[in-house]
Parts: sequence; structure tokens; C-alpha cells
Amino acid sequence: MAAAPQPPTLDRPAVPDPAGRGTRTIGVGVIGVGVIGAGWLGDVHARAWARLRHHYGDLGVTPRFVAVADSVPEARAAAVRTHGFDTAYDDWRDLLADPRVDAVSVTAPNSLHREVGVAVAQAGKHLWIEKPVGLSAQDAQEVAEAVAAAGVQGTVGFNYRAVPASARLRQLVVEGAIGTPTHARVRMLTDYAAHPLGTLTWRYTRATGGHGVLGDLASHAVDLTRYVLGDLAGLVAQTAVVVPERPMQRAGAQTYGHGLGDPDAPLGQVENEDYVMAMMRTRSDVLVALECSRVAVGEQNNYGIEVHGTRGLVEWDFRTPGELRLSTGMSYADQPTQRVLVGPGAGDHGRFQPGSGIPTSYDDTKVIELGGFVRSILSGTPEGPVLTDAVAAAEALDAMVRSAAGAGWVSL
Repeated sequence: MAAAPQPPTLDRPAVPDPAGRGTRTIGVGVIGVGVIGAGWLGDVHARAWARLRHHYGDLGVTPRFVAVADSVPEARAAAVRTHGFDTAYDDWRDLLADPRVDAVSVTAPNSLHREVGVAVAQAGKHLWIEKPVGLSAQDAQEVAEAVAAAGVQGTVGFNYRAVPASARLRQLVVEGAIGTPTHARVRMLTDYAAHPLGTLTWRYTRATGGHGVLGDLASHAVDLTRYVLGDLAGLVAQTAVVVPERPMQRAGAQTYGHGLGDPDAPLGQVENEDYVMAMMRTRSDVLVALECSRVAVGEQNNYGIEVHGTRGLVEWDFRTPGELRLSTGMSYADQPTQRVLVGPGAGDHGRFQPGSGIPTSYDDTKVIELGGFVRSILSGTPEGPVLTDAVAAAEALDAMVRSAAGAGWVSL
């Protein structure tokens, strides 16, 4: 008989609280919010802060939009106009020097994550930072160490684990609904970079975008795998660049590929990966097939995870966020699979909707992520995806790069 499934185990080293530097606490009342990076994700973070009281009023915290920082004047002006920030800075260092700021959302490009993240912690501010937290595992580790040394709280933007259906899927796996997990598939397929005339933005160079689709999408896929099935033992991977050259960027070009370049403009080289596939093995001996692409024509945000066990399967698809595919029982062959609508008993669904069949949205996941962040500030206990999770994901991404370069199987 197969062994009973065990809850996923994630490496989370104890966070030291240096003598004389206790966790920065807010208490019940107002929390001063700063946002570094006023692009699309900065707007998403600001909207989440605005909605905190709507869904987590029991925390007794009211956000105050103190400051936004961005080097682009139009972006700063739009953030002030939309969200009512008291102050706009062109230099993020000035925001960190503002004593009114208690917590900072960092939504700047990947290449700035390490420098900004470390500086936020050293300034004594709590940190909500987007993944992948830099361009390498070393970058993520430096931010994690700075957060630990400062005694502040840090949360990372791995929001797909915040989807109530993802929480329910994990619960089903842990409870043994599908027996002992044997193998799984996780995918992140989309088309934002598929057009060959998409301009050569910061996302396509190693210096600013790191390893492309690995940091952008595979980081999410690795984190979702770890959240459901536990830590990884090793992996083997292959990568590809599908669109090798792109028109040089013009002023005001959009990041996500719908702002097309001039077909007669000079071309620049795409330096990082468009596609990655990997076979991973968890420490609990589950084989996981991972596939991520930013150039998948015909796919729009086809993200999800499918876990097979000795007695069934469970699957979640981001495009149908409020439901699962579930097969469970003792029939084995010809066992039916049913569509299950998740409701208030799944994750934080009940804070948003009154019943099953009313799904939560992408923006809702960021509010859920923020709710955990604020709880961690109030309690002093890390919650949700934290900096050690970012380090673990980044270590897996670095291993994929080494494996694809010829290292073969890489142990973690």
C-alpha cells in the first residue's frame, strides 16, 4: 500500500531578530504606504492597498498613500492623479528617506530588485516586492538577508498561490483526496512576446531582464509547485530563444508586446530565453513537468497545475479561477472527473464573494497577498510567500540555466 501523503515541506530558515532591532510594528491605525515603480504593477499594488479595508477591515489598518517614486514624470503624475499620493519623487532613495513611509511596494524592473529591496530593509521599512527579486539567486539571497537583519517583514509577489482554488487544490493534495502524489505538470504559457515586431524593451536583455521567461513566468511555476508539493530535489532543463531580434525601442513603447516597433527600425539582439521546459523531482519523489513560454501564439495566460496521485487527479486553470477538475475515489480505471466550484471555504474566497461559482480575479489575488503581508507586520510572524521562497525559486531558475548550458541534471 502506498504511503500516506505528507504536507509539503518548505525550507524556511529562522529569521534572526538582531539585538536592539525588533520588528517594525504598525499597530492598529494608519500605515504609510510608498510605491517604487509606477507602471502597471505599481498600479496593481496601489489598487490592492486601496482595497485593504474592504476585505481585511478586521485588521484595523488604514493605508495612507504617502509617496510614489518613478523616473518617468508622466507615470508619477498618473499615480498621483489616480491614487492620491501625497508626494511624488523621481528618485526612489528620496522615498525611503521619507519618515512618513512605513511599508514599501517595489514594482520596479527586475534589475533594480536587489538594490532597492536591500535599501528598503536597511531603511527600516516593511517590504512587499514583486518576483523574481533580482536577476539571480544571489540577488534574492541578499534581499532576504537584509530583511532578516533589519527585523522587518517581507512578502514576495507569488500571487498564484493566493488564488482560493489553488489553496483548495493544495488542501486536497495534503488531505490525500487523490492518494499519494506521483507526478504533476505545471505550465505558464502566454503570447505577450510572440510578435516579432514587439520592441526590444528591458525585458529582453540580460542586464535588465535577467533570464527572460525564467524570471517572468517560471519563477511563478516553481513557486506554485513548491506550494503544492514541497521543495525540489533537482531538475534538468532546456531553453530556447524563438524571436532572436527585435526592433529597437522607441519612446513610450509598451512592455507587453502590443506596442509594436517600426519594421524598418534597427534590430537589436534578444539576449534571454523565450521558452523553458524542465523535468523536476521534489524531495517527496514527485516528478513534475514544467513548461513556460512568453511566445506561445494562440495562448493567453494559460497558467495552471495538474497533480496526479495513486487514486485520482486535481487540476487548476487560471483562466477558470474559481473551479477545479477533480477525480477521486477507488475506481482507478474509468474513474470520472468532475468540475468542482470553489467557495468561501477555500483560502480567502469568503472575504470577496458569498458563494461558490463567483470567482476571484487577478487583482483579488494581490489583495489577498497584501492581507497576509499586513498580518505579518502586525504579528511580527512571516506569512505567505516570503523572501526565502524567492531564494528557493531563484535557485531553481539558476539550476535551469546551468542545466540548459550543458550541466545535465542539477541537484538542489
